Amino acid sequence: MNARRDLDQLLIETIFAVFDVETTGLDPTYGHRVCEVACLRVSNGVELDRFESLVDPQRSISAGAFHVNHITPEMLFGSPTFDRVARPLLAMMDGAVLVAHNAPFDLGFLASELDLCGLPPPEGAIVDTLALVRRLYRFPSNSLPRVAAAMGIDPGPAHRAMGDASTTWQVLEQILYDVDRQLHITALGELIACQGGTIPYPFARRVPLPPAIAEALMSGGKVRMRYVDAGGRETDRLVRPLRVNEGRGALYLIAHCYLVGDMRTFRLDRIVEMTVED
Repeated sequence: MNARRDLDQLLIETIFAVFDVETTGLDPTYGHRVCEVACLRVSNGVELDRFESLVDPQRSISAGAFHVNHITPEMLFGSPTFDRVARPLLAMMDGAVLVAHNAPFDLGFLASELDLCGLPPPEGAIVDTLALVRRLYRFPSNSLPRVAAAMGIDPGPAHRAMGDASTTWQVLEQILYDVDRQLHITALGELIACQGGTIPYPFARRVPLPPAIAEALMSGGKVRMRYVDAGGRETDRLVRPLRVNEGRGALYLIAHCYLVGDMRTFRLDRIVEMTVED
């Protein structure tokens, strides 16, 4: 089906993949990962399929993230890594319109994880219930639990992937009901126009790599480096590079640091010296 037909399809005939991710922090640029994912495949008010899984993020959960989702290391013990859940998740999204509340956040993490797996992104159009709520209603707060409460929806367990995906679906159903009766919106393209236009998929950006890091990434090897932190302290680090990201005007190395036994983020311009270790 071509893009024009996608936008012309009736909303009552559209398949939506409503998804949510819980994460170890706020930004994948700085090495944060997905620790839980859920997706509901729905159409015309009917659930067609569902998928949910805790995910081993291969790093610790930040204190701020734990305060929100209360996911503990014990809960994650034995969980699959994202590369093992990526294909069933993409199967849920195949041929569907992607839906999330604050979609750029969830999509940013999805893009980062799929890039690490070397898998292609989902191809569906994107609907953001947060963008729609901001344009259609005047709620005191547009957070998902507050929007649900204002709509008379029981939000269920907030800040867990399936709970939030289910709440987002119910919010979407209320939005579709309201725009049909008040604005006579019945087609997908009209709904996307109502949210302010198309939301682009946030492809993970490729950045140039220093030779030592490029070699270690290719071989799965380690890098010995002297690193100066923000406080001016210099330390010797042995790390296993995972990727390099660009953000806030700087390049960052995301790597497993053997000094602390966890994933860490290092600004490349603070690395004094580095060599590849066998």
